[in-house]
Amino acid sequence: MKYAGRLAVAAIAGVLSLAACGTDDNSGTPGGTSSAAAQGDDTTKGSINAAGSSAQANAIAEWKKSFQSANPGVSINYQPSGSGAGVQAFIQGTVAFAGSDSALDDTKGEPAQADARCKTGKAINLPMVIGPVAVVYNLPGVDGLQLSPKTISGIFNSKITKWDDPAIKADNPDAKLPSTAIQAFHRSDESGTSANFTKFLQATAEWPYEPAKAWPAEAQGQGSKGSDGIASSVKSTEGAISYVELSFAENSQLQKAKVANGSGEFVELTPESAAKTVEAAEVKGTGNDLKLGIDYATKAAGAYPIVLVTYEITCEKGLAADQAKLVKSFLTYTAGDEGQQALTTLGYAPLPTSLISKVRTAVEAIS
Repeated sequence: MKYAGRLAVAAIAGVLSLAACGTDDNSGTPGGTSSAAAQGDDTTKGSINAAGSSAQANAIAEWKKSFQSANPGVSINYQPSGSGAGVQAFIQGTVAFAGSDSALDDTKGEPAQADARCKTGKAINLPMVIGPVAVVYNLPGVDGLQLSPKTISGIFNSKITKWDDPAIKADNPDAKLPSTAIQAFHRSDESGTSANFTKFLQATAEWPYEPAKAWPAEAQGQGSKGSDGIASSVKSTEGAISYVELSFAENSQLQKAKVANGSGEFVELTPESAAKTVEAAEVKGTGNDLKLGIDYATKAAGAYPIVLVTYEITCEKGLAADQAKLVKSFLTYTAGDEGQQALTTLGYAPLPTSLISKVRTAVEAIS
């Protein structure tokens, strides 16, 4: 990522009033330590497998590098296979935790299936990474593109097929728009990013399909696997448009559209504007299950409406003892000061103070 991009992303720390930017003295808050080494000890050895969200792949890579360096007897093996695949791998018992850009889905029976895998406890959703979702495009000569939710819905539902369509012109009255054909890309694998993006469309526009990790076949478009695949497809295709996490948009230097929020205000995606939506998220889960509800139709001034939270999904109780110890140690680090601070240079946002203490308490309960 370019230096300027790192500065912009790092700015979110001040906006969110993050625990990660506070004192290292967090003796009253589980997980408040800032040292990766402090999360293990001389007996912390072994390996765990995990899989899921590609959106958090860069965060996991940074975390595991630091954690394994401090605990050389440990190996964290994370496969960025997509949120849907990660959740299924967790349910099937082949991984110790799953990364997912959406919480376990009640409509698909995932909570009950995950609880059954845990046997003696329940599965919990632990928010760990905030990833604003950018609407990215490749249209040389057109900067600062503005798109309303209704227009975005029309594009991704194959109803708007040219860049000079009247709907896009209405959103951009002063822009010179070419007649180039629109090449709309979506995730070909099951993805929590797709789930969050389609939740946004359903909440704010005339999107006729149910939100889901799998892209609706009826909406057509072109598929690419993983967040890196989406970024690569848009980068190499003139006339392309897609949705991808801010970190991947920044790393690939993609154009990002301004998106209208619930008040009709076109808002540029910045860490600050995304934070205004995240701050209003409500905990929908119970106990140590921290499933969040995001208001995609927010009317807050200056709020960018498309954000996702990546969860680590694991058993509160029920993992094998050696697995539980490693998962608890690793997640204690990722939710700690050092782990959360690392996110600011990677295109992600650390968790706000109001949420991080709940996550640390939940991780502390893993056994």
